[in-house]
Parts: sequence; C-alpha cells; structure tokens
Amino acid sequence: MKYPARVKIIDVGPRDGLQNEKQPVPAGVKIELVQRLQDAGLKEIEVTSYVSPKWVPQMADNAEVMAGIARRAGVLYSVLTPNLKGFEAALSGKPDEIVVFGAASEAFSQRNINCSIAESIERFAPVVQAALEAGIAVRGAMSCTVGCPYEGEIAPEKVGYLAGLMKSIGVQRVDVADTIGVGTPVKVQKALEATLAHFDLDQVSGHFHDTYGQALSNTLAALDLGVWNFQSSVAGLGGCPYAKGATGNVATEDVVYLLQGMGIETGIDLDKLIDAGQFISEHLGRPTQSRVAKALLTKRAG
Repeated sequence: MKYPARVKIIDVGPRDGLQNEKQPVPAGVKIELVQRLQDAGLKEIEVTSYVSPKWVPQMADNAEVMAGIARRAGVLYSVLTPNLKGFEAALSGKPDEIVVFGAASEAFSQRNINCSIAESIERFAPVVQAALEAGIAVRGAMSCTVGCPYEGEIAPEKVGYLAGLMKSIGVQRVDVADTIGVGTPVKVQKALEATLAHFDLDQVSGHFHDTYGQALSNTLAALDLGVWNFQSSVAGLGGCPYAKGATGNVATEDVVYLLQGMGIETGIDLDKLIDAGQFISEHLGRPTQSRVAKALLTKRAG
C-alpha cells in the first residue's frame, strides 16, 4: 500500500471544537490555544466564525480573537462565514481562507439552516465571489456525507451532487465530513470517491467524528485513496448539536500518533500538541478526549 509521505492537518478546535461549549471561553484563552497549536507545528488553524452571536454566543469575540493572534509566516488562518454579512465582518480580521458549508442531506440542511441544499449553495455564491475577488481562499465544508441524524444513510450520489454545486460556485477545496461519526471505511471511501469526481486529490480533506470509534479507521481508509489533508480537533473538542449522542471530532493527538507510527510526516510535535490539549481541557474543567494524550500524560506522571 502506498500512503502519502506527508499529511497536512487543519486543527478546527478553536472554532468547531469550542463553538458549542456552554461555558464562555475568554478570548485570551482562545488566542493562547491558537498560539500553542502553531507552536506545536500546525500550519492550518480554523480560528473562529462570523455568525450571529444570538445563534453562537461563543464566537461573539471573533474580531478580538483574530486581532489578538500572533500570526506566523507559513500558517493559514481560516474562519467560517455563513453569509455576506459575516464575510464583510470577517474582512477586518484578514483571514487567509473563509469556510462556507453545505449538507449532503436535504433534511439536515432544512433543520440546520432552514433551506434546501441548492438554496444554501445559492446563498453562498456571492460570499465565495466576494472572497475570491478579495484574494481570499475558499473552502467548502460538506457535512453529513455518510450519515444524517434525520435521513439515516447518505448515498454517495448525494455527496457528488453537493460537491458539484460547491465546485460550480468557485469553492476551491472541500472537506468530506462524517458529522455524526457513523461512517465506516468503505462508506467513507465512497463519499470521498464521489467528491473526487469534482475536485482534485489535493483539494479534498477528510473530517471524521469518533462517535462510533471509527475515526482512525476512516482516516486510514482515506489515506488508502491518497487523501493527505485531514481535519481534527485538539483534545477531541466539539460535536454536532443536531445529532443526539454525537461525540467530538477525532482528536488531533490521535491522528498524529497514527501518522507518526506509519512513518508519515506531519511536521507536528506530539508533546507540544498534548500540552495544547491539556491547556484547553484544564480550562474547560474536564479531561482530554484524546486517548493518546491520556496514555502519554499517564506515562509522564509515572
């Protein structure tokens, strides 16, 4: 099996990981988390989102966080912008990339953003256009690509449909996300293959949740196809508020340990990454969700 020699990880912890936390996380803590992630060697970090504070109060400090991070050359900082208003607000923070989103499930799209998949993409078209004109990169997050809490299993054709729509409005790269963590390797490969009919291998990333403990198996299945971009969340932060029982994103620490064990280069210092996860977990008052971090922290203590 020929795996990629190098993998790039986007850590989504500061945004996707923290957005649904009930307790307010101060801007200073978020800034420190970004700092620690880049100190650990992360080259792509999803920092915040520009959404209405009424809907996502945790991200109300987006401008403060973007202004407070000490930017490092070679690191890409992305933000989620759900509409033109959000994009315009994001401009002052000078993001390198904006993220728009769509679901491969009609039911999820209706429940989440109250419109059809096609309508959601139409809404994003002017946002994508404005970003490209401003010289800002655009990534599309494709949710529910293998399963949906309302529709159940999602056919690969639906994933291909969404990928095609994303491509048609100018989205440059996409994430294939198993939002509720129900995916298994063959299903994930089919979702990725449907996406690869529209986007090049370099433009596709895997984003797996670990609800059923399949995220690392699914990562390996994606590597089998040559996928070399992945999203994960430090300490396994985050989940899906629309899916009952859906646990967090796969922990970045666990993905890095897997890749290092396979001899795949990540450029990430695992010890510093574990420290970053421990920092945010202590602030949240609960243990890290990373199994690798738990094991190595126990080893350190011993």
